[in-house]
Amino acid sequence: MVVGTLKLELRLPENRSLKGKRKVVRSMVDKVKARFNVSIAEVGSNDKWQKIELGISTIGNDRRHIDASLNRVLNFLESLCLAQLVDTEMEIFNL
Repeated sequence: MVVGTLKLELRLPENRSLKGKRKVVRSMVDKVKARFNVSIAEVGSNDKWQKIELGISTIGNDRRHIDASLNRVLNFLESLCLAQLVDTEMEIFNL
């Protein structure tokens, strides 16, 4: 069994409220859930207006498939241009 995780840190430089941030986060999460077979959630910086931390995970039996899947999600989120990507951390575990 192979488990892949991806943690993203994004910035919303023009955002001025938590309500605006929640709208962007909800849009990102809903679009990823509709398009990919992965789990996604906001995992940190819940009270910071201009910072988003998303956690994404997937599971399978082939390391290359997990890596490709997480990279597709990353590229998709970047292509949405809803927030600036600051940092990524990807880990793939063989269990």
